[in-house]
Amino acid sequence: MTLRLYDTASRTVRDFVPVVTGKVGIYHCGLTVQGPPHLGHIRKEVTFDVLRRWFEFRGYAVTLVANITDIDDKVLAKETEQDGPWWAIAYANVRALHAAYTALGCLPPTYEPRATGHIPEMVELIAQLIERGHAYPADDGSGDVYFDVRSWPDYGTLSNQRLDDMEPAADADARGKRDPRDFALWKGHKEDEPVTASWPTPWGRGRPGWHLECSAMVGKYLGDEFDIHGGGLDLRFPHHENELAQSTAAGRPFARYWMHNAMLNLDGEKMSKSVGVSLLVSDVATRFRPIDVRYYLIAPHYRSIIEFTEAAMAEAATAFQRVEGYVVRATEVTGGIDPAVGEPDPDFTAAMDDDLSVPAALAALQRAVREGNKLLADGDSPALADNLAGVRRMLGLLGLDPLDPLWVGATDRTGSSQAIDGLVAALLDQRQEARARKDFAAADAIRDRLGEAGVEVEDTPQGPRWTVVG
Repeated sequence: MTLRLYDTASRTVRDFVPVVTGKVGIYHCGLTVQGPPHLGHIRKEVTFDVLRRWFEFRGYAVTLVANITDIDDKVLAKETEQDGPWWAIAYANVRALHAAYTALGCLPPTYEPRATGHIPEMVELIAQLIERGHAYPADDGSGDVYFDVRSWPDYGTLSNQRLDDMEPAADADARGKRDPRDFALWKGHKEDEPVTASWPTPWGRGRPGWHLECSAMVGKYLGDEFDIHGGGLDLRFPHHENELAQSTAAGRPFARYWMHNAMLNLDGEKMSKSVGVSLLVSDVATRFRPIDVRYYLIAPHYRSIIEFTEAAMAEAATAFQRVEGYVVRATEVTGGIDPAVGEPDPDFTAAMDDDLSVPAALAALQRAVREGNKLLADGDSPALADNLAGVRRMLGLLGLDPLDPLWVGATDRTGSSQAIDGLVAALLDQRQEARARKDFAAADAIRDRLGEAGVEVEDTPQGPRWTVVG
C-alpha cells in the first residue's frame, strides 16, 4: 500500500512521493525557548517522532530537522523577568526540552539548528528578497526590513485566506511599513535591548524576525525543496504562511507537503504559557509514567484535538498497562524474543500508511494482545512467541515497547530509581523467605505494606512480579 498523508496546503490526503527516491526530509518548527516545554509543545515532538519511525520502517532514510528559536521577543522579555541574560535562559530551556525528549522516548533530531547560529544565512535570504522586489528596508531609520505581502500574489494560499480579509497582528508595530500586514524579516536594534541580542547587517544592527529564521535554517539543512514541513496547527498562520511566502518569493520551491497536528487543550483552551494553562512535561512525568504519557499523546489521531484531563490521562495509562502486562507475562513464559523479527499486523500497517492513523493501528495491536492472552491461557508457546514478536514490533514502531532499554531502568516506574527497585526486591526476598517457612501472616503483611505504597505484587510461576499502580 502507498503511504498517504494529509497535506494542509491542498487540504487532501495525497500519496507520498519524496523529492529523492528512498530519502525523506522533514522539518518541523521546534520550540521558542522562553520557557520549558509543556504537553502542548511535546505533542508535536512525539507526533513527528512516530512519523519518523514509520518512514524508517518503510525503508526511507530520514533526515529530521527541528530548529530552536533562541532569539525572539519572548526570549528577550524573560531577561527582565528572570535573573540572568537572555542567552542563559534560552540555554536552560533547551536543556529542559532535551530532558522532555528523553523522558518521552523521542529520538533526537538529525539536526537541531539554533537561530543564533544562522545569521549569515538569514542576511543572505533578506538580500535576495530585496533584490527581487519582495522586501524593503523601512525608511524611518529603524533598521527594520519588511516583506511586502502585496508583492506576492500567492500570499494566503496555505491558510486559505484573501489578503484583503486579513488583519495585522494585534501586537504588530506599524512603523515604517507600506502595508500594516507586511511582516518583519529583520528587526532593528532598540536602545532598551541588550547589544548581545543584535548583529551587524547592511541595514544596521538588529536581530531576525521569527518567520525568517525557519526559512533560512531549513534551506541550509534540507535544500530549496524538501518533503514535509510540519508543526502545530496554530503555526499555520501567520508563521508558516509567512515562511512559504518569503521562501517561494526568493525562488525556492520549499515544502511539498504541509503536516500539522491539532492542539492539546486544557478546559477548552489551547495550552500555552501566555494564558497560564501550561502543564510542564517535567511536572506531568512525576505523576504519570512517561511511557503512559507518550501513549496518551499518540492514541488520538494527530489531527484530532486532545482535551486534557487527569482522568483521561489515568484512563490511557490503564489501557497501556494492560498491553504492557501481556508483554511482561508472555516474555516470562517464552524467555524473551527478538522484536526485530516480528511483523506488524497487516491492519496495523494499513492504518499507519493511511495518514498515520494511530487509533486504527492501536485497535489492531490490541486485537493481537487479546489473541496473545488466549495463547497464554492455552499454553501454546510457539504461537505465543510469534504473537509476542509481532506485538513488540508494533509497539516499537510507536516508541512504546516497554522492554526497550529506553524505558527499562531508572525511570520505567513513574520515575522510581534503581535504588527503589533494590528496596522492593529486598522486601520481596523477605516475603519469599517467610512463605518458605510457612509464616504466611508475615508474608501477607509485607505484601500489604507494598500495596499501601502503591506497589502491586503478582505471584507467577516464574516468581513474584511487581508494578507501581495508581
